[in-house]
Amino acid sequence: MAAERSGTVGKALRVLTLLGEHPGGATAGQVAEDAGYPFSTAYRLLHTLVEEEFATYDPREKRYRLGLRVYQLGRRVAHQRGFEGTAAPILQRLTERTGESSILAVLDGDRFLTVHKVDGPQFRTTTDPGDRGPLHTSAVGKVLLAFSDAPVREELLGRIDLSPRTGHSITDRAELSRQVERIRAQGWAGQQEENDTGMAALGVPVLGPGGRLVAAVALAAPLFRSTLGGLQERLPELRQAAEDLALELPSRP
Repeated sequence: MAAERSGTVGKALRVLTLLGEHPGGATAGQVAEDAGYPFSTAYRLLHTLVEEEFATYDPREKRYRLGLRVYQLGRRVAHQRGFEGTAAPILQRLTERTGESSILAVLDGDRFLTVHKVDGPQFRTTTDPGDRGPLHTSAVGKVLLAFSDAPVREELLGRIDLSPRTGHSITDRAELSRQVERIRAQGWAGQQEENDTGMAALGVPVLGPGGRLVAAVALAAPLFRSTLGGLQERLPELRQAAEDLALELPSRP
């Protein structure tokens, strides 16, 4: 029985490794062929990986991709081994050039997941790596929502919880949809006291090959330092950081 369990684990890890070799995703048939497993075995292993969040499945494309659990474990390994991570020096430069806090986040279901942040010299941001937050009130969340693939974007716009965090938060779904269209047209998203009282933030997308969304990077500042209008003056530095991140970060599954 132990040998059987070990064999199953080995096959699952083989499938996981193969998914990593298909950044655009792979069908169950492709995985079965590459692994040399019967289709039923590959399908069962993929289903288990999806259930455990080590993989995701897109029913429209019928493709499987690596899940955020793999990404999160990779970050923990990197932290334990003393690595600052690919994004750390880029965010550090961004904060040094602007004097404001910088944040990197990715889409995690119907929330954003903070991946890394560098605090500004005068204050500490309200999010830490591993934190999850709403899409409709935050600059990074709005960016991730606006620049996600069209089917994902429309599905999220129709179902995400629009509970307010402050009196300035968007709670109207039609208004959020209009704002998302503006964000896509202008290439950035902002918020002022929508997510936290006394705070403003400005975010832009990190886009990989073919314009595929990888992450969102943002600057955040207390209003005594800068309003949203003031942060917009930092768009050149923010966009440069996004370009640098796009070159350094691996494409998201």
